[in-house]
Amino acid sequence: MSDQPITLVTGVSGFVGSAVARRLAAAGVRVRGLARASSARTNLTDFPGQIVEGDARDPQAMRRAMAGVSQLYHVAADYRIWAPDTEEIVRNNRLSTQTVMDAALDAGVARIVYTSSVATLRPDHGKPSDESRPATPEQAVGAYKRSKVVAERLVETMVRERELPAVIVNPSTPIGPRDARPTPTGRIIVEAASGRMPAFVESGLNLVHVDDVADGHIAAMAHGVIGERYVLGGQDVSLREMLACVAQIVGRKPPTVQIPRAPLFPLAWANEQLARVTGNEPFLTLDALRMAAHDMYYSSARAEAELGYRARPYRQALEDAVAWFRQAGMLA
Repeated sequence: MSDQPITLVTGVSGFVGSAVARRLAAAGVRVRGLARASSARTNLTDFPGQIVEGDARDPQAMRRAMAGVSQLYHVAADYRIWAPDTEEIVRNNRLSTQTVMDAALDAGVARIVYTSSVATLRPDHGKPSDESRPATPEQAVGAYKRSKVVAERLVETMVRERELPAVIVNPSTPIGPRDARPTPTGRIIVEAASGRMPAFVESGLNLVHVDDVADGHIAAMAHGVIGERYVLGGQDVSLREMLACVAQIVGRKPPTVQIPRAPLFPLAWANEQLARVTGNEPFLTLDALRMAAHDMYYSSARAEAELGYRARPYRQALEDAVAWFRQAGMLA
């Protein structure tokens, strides 16, 4: 076992990183996971491999983490939609990506999968978008999306100019077990399943099981083309349909009141101002309202054709998410 090559996964305390590491370990891969000392420990319990503590922005920590590593999955990211200083999200994701990729090059890592996001792709006027529609930082709505565009373009530049052996994957909206934080979509599921969401702002999103996203990462490592990107999505669903499905799973009535976006902007502004005082992330933000203006629909056709990628029906992902939230005591 000690002679087996090491695969490093960053962000293993997080939602997607935890799923990637566990799918790799289940396939017999020797896994090393990177997590910050301050990270929540929920997803580190019974971790199937070695845990090393370190910050992806710290060059020395990354050099230590890369020792003996042959393959890298860089999943870690600042996943906040909102922060008191929104540019902090952009700085964090750019710096961590630069630091991790520099360390991987110095260590001679043979192959890398970089976890980007469909946030780096432009919407296609109600039709599913795909890899052919990359966004510029100026076209991205909100700090998180802009940060992922900046980081993805950095990886592409390093592939061209420094021969970084990286494949890019773009997950859509993962849901399922181990969403410990939870993610913004996970928060909606918790609120809806607990009966605390009587109304909604209509939008569209692409739902995918987090374990299918993890399998897509592994397929990209095995079959992806260096420098190319692959959407790892599931099914396009309206928020109304998603909320109705959650209600059916838990035996509640679905919300029926649809609220227009415009009157909510003052409330979102007030929520953000309150969050600056309390330090708690607001449930409703200005950027979230701006994003809701676009149906976030995506096609995984390329990943299906080139990687053999497949995603299960979104209802199964919602069922697994609700079951995990209930077991974790997060549902009322």
